[in-house]
Amino acid sequence: MVDMFVLFLSSLLLASAPVLADPVPLVMWHGMGDTCCFPFSMGALMKLVEKQVPGIYVQSIEIGNSISDDELNGFFMGAEKQIDIVCKNLSANPKLQQGFNVIGFSQGGQFLRGLVQQCPNVTVRNLISVGGQHQGVYGFPRCIGTNVTLCNEMRRLLNIGAYNKLVQDILVQAQYWHDPLNEDEYKKKCVFLPDLNQENTYNPNYKLRLLTLKNLILVKFLEDEMVQPRESEWFGFYKPGQAVETYTLFDSDLYKNDLLGLKTLNDTGRLHFLGAPFDHLKFTEQWFIDNLIPFINVQFDEDEKKRD
Repeated sequence: MVDMFVLFLSSLLLASAPVLADPVPLVMWHGMGDTCCFPFSMGALMKLVEKQVPGIYVQSIEIGNSISDDELNGFFMGAEKQIDIVCKNLSANPKLQQGFNVIGFSQGGQFLRGLVQQCPNVTVRNLISVGGQHQGVYGFPRCIGTNVTLCNEMRRLLNIGAYNKLVQDILVQAQYWHDPLNEDEYKKKCVFLPDLNQENTYNPNYKLRLLTLKNLILVKFLEDEMVQPRESEWFGFYKPGQAVETYTLFDSDLYKNDLLGLKTLNDTGRLHFLGAPFDHLKFTEQWFIDNLIPFINVQFDEDEKKRD
């Protein structure tokens, strides 16, 4: 009789015990000149995340069949084609079917925003953009990786003319080159960023999909000497017609007219602006742990309670 009572009590306790869910997976997208797996960049960050969030599944995006392919494609495969490949890849991954968080570094930040806006088959919960250039760049950036030849080729092509059709077709960086001295040409001939930012034809789905995010986290490097202007990392940019004075997101029609839902995200406490006191992507491990791990270390059950 005692054994039966103990068995019954044990079953009752097991039934009432909280079920520990797995951490929400994380997808990472590297920046220009980098790859999915360099041990000094994405490889190290993957290990750091796995150490801070035991049991998490992390996928670092690789475009192509090798690290060398991935590096080349970061320069010479169009942004929308890259996003389409990643959309199909992530949609087919059974480990990501319940949703996942994403973190993009430099150009990976705007590419992951493109994924959210253009890929209806994935569920992104938190989008973290680390130095992403959401209003583009106007200046020659340094490369993250070690391939000086590719960097020099990128600069050569931009010198030919960023809005030249050939350059737009073959150079990723030209597709978010934003010339404040010629806004009309930028909007007409730049094939990626104006569309993403609703600057020509309005796409209501872009706004609807961005509003499915639980959080949009924008990291700006306060001492950034690579991105010109650094305000682009918070959706600011140069005022039209010159390249000295800048405006903020809050001054823009994009925000005032809520074309992407950024105002709604901000009004509901889901838009976060983080200032990092470093040059571009030169953050410390401790800064990453203190500021970004809280948005990554999310359990499925806890996440759902917050959403409800």
